[in-house]
Amino acid sequence: MKELMLGNAAVARGLYEAGCCVASSYPGTPSTEITEEAAKYDEIYCEWAPNEKVAMEVAFGASLAGKRSFCGMKHVGLNVAADPLFTVSYTGVNAGMVIAVADDPGMHSSQNEQDSRHYAQAAKLPMLEPSDSAEALAFVKRAYELSEQFDTPVLLKMCTRIAHSQSVVETSDRVTPAARPYQKNIAKYVMMPGNAIRRHPVVEERTRRLAAFAEETDLNRVDPGEDHSRGFLTSSTCYQYVKEAFGDRYPVLKLGMVWPLPERKIRDFAASVEQLVVVEELDPFLEDWCRARGLSVTGKDLFPLEGELSQNAVARALGEAVTEGPALDENVPARPPVMCAGCPHRGLFYTLNLNKCTVLGDIGCYTLGAVAPLSSIEMTLCMGASVSSIHGFNKALGGESEGRTVAVIGDSTFMHSGMTGLANIAYNQSNSTVIILDNSITGMTGHQQNPTTGYNIKGDPAGKIDLESLCRAMGIQRVRVVDPYDLAACDAAVKEELAAPEPSVIISRRPCALLKYVKHQPPLHTDEDACIGCRSCMRIGCPAISMKNGKARVDATLCVGCGICQQLCPVGALKAPEKEAQA
Repeated sequence: MKELMLGNAAVARGLYEAGCCVASSYPGTPSTEITEEAAKYDEIYCEWAPNEKVAMEVAFGASLAGKRSFCGMKHVGLNVAADPLFTVSYTGVNAGMVIAVADDPGMHSSQNEQDSRHYAQAAKLPMLEPSDSAEALAFVKRAYELSEQFDTPVLLKMCTRIAHSQSVVETSDRVTPAARPYQKNIAKYVMMPGNAIRRHPVVEERTRRLAAFAEETDLNRVDPGEDHSRGFLTSSTCYQYVKEAFGDRYPVLKLGMVWPLPERKIRDFAASVEQLVVVEELDPFLEDWCRARGLSVTGKDLFPLEGELSQNAVARALGEAVTEGPALDENVPARPPVMCAGCPHRGLFYTLNLNKCTVLGDIGCYTLGAVAPLSSIEMTLCMGASVSSIHGFNKALGGESEGRTVAVIGDSTFMHSGMTGLANIAYNQSNSTVIILDNSITGMTGHQQNPTTGYNIKGDPAGKIDLESLCRAMGIQRVRVVDPYDLAACDAAVKEELAAPEPSVIISRRPCALLKYVKHQPPLHTDEDACIGCRSCMRIGCPAISMKNGKARVDATLCVGCGICQQLCPVGALKAPEKEAQA
């Protein structure tokens, strides 16, 4: 049956059709929907793991047991999972194991633009790269075949445009291969030095066999063209841009397997055209490989190292005509990202700003605490870094910083990689204050469950970690919970814990305002007679509040009645309906 399908959904469909039995992932845009969609197939056991390293190790364990497995993550998540990645290349697999990694050119939702192809080369693992949803589905199935044929995990590289665009796919039935029996094999699976040194030659020989396979496979194909004055070497979404810009005018060598590369095939293609143009996003991965083999290529001298390409960008770089869409009659006002109305983090960040705290931040939607008017967060590095960094910051500055510096981290991020940093604080005793922003969900990536919520990926009851007990068990004696809607309580907690002579944890707890089960208060409104236009309510940056004709205005379609603005108004001009009715 043919249907229109999101790229990530097509990957999930490929997992289903290929007989995948176990999928473990950590949510990260643009990869998240793969596992969410896979969880809709009851035949696949799916879970959210605490982090990507755990997810990859779970997938390896399932493969070792003889069942096809999967783990998915975004590009920076592969950094977290790099430890098992490099060693599972040595051990190989039992049943097929596929690892999806989704890059984010343009940094739509990421802190860097790294190119995951380097991981395939460095870890000596094959990597497939689809260019649309149909290939996403098909390449997953091919990846399992390669994994079992060559005794290796296989990387499937997605990117934002392929993951989040739709194209037509043709689905088929699920075929579940017979489970491969687990067999004890210490020389293969126990990677102590004496065994690992014997596995390295196996990896190198496998790479040679995979390179030979790359020469013959239909994953790498040549699209013929009429004009051989130019030819394109490309893959993924860049292939689509080339075809949209030039159609069948020039020949194209489309790589579906981007590592290892087919040297003979590329040389033959280069010899068939007068100019070889490499079109790729981010790093000159293919270009440098070609240059290292003496091929004359054009690439990053035309295209940027940063951001995404497009069909017009490709055409323009080569001096061809571009297609311009119709212009809008009016300028669309800028819409910068902002915390949602009723966001539980807003009150806490307002308090930190008020107390002139130095705030070391982390990865999550609360990173928006860095922007005006809250302007609180001063550092964001990677998952869990806030907790580790505050320890180093305070150890370096001692009394200069301990009474005014805090770390903030979300509940899901704390479970991901914040616990080890807190263990370091407890063990090595820096006088650090860590604030866990517990909004009862993994908010940034679209409301996925995590180990603190008490529910699994399907919404069924699951094990629930008690953050207060966990922090105390890790050696933190001062642990307290505050409601971020209560500004006075937040202010007292921050002042007291910063003044305390020992490490402490504040848990700022209130569910995300966008959760379906959260019941809101009626929206507030302004008593214009009382409002003096002082703009005190604007200091929290709530999108539901604006100024009109010198008076505060509350948008009833956005306001959730959290009451934070009421606590800032010096004249009580912001009112709830029931209070006004009583008056």
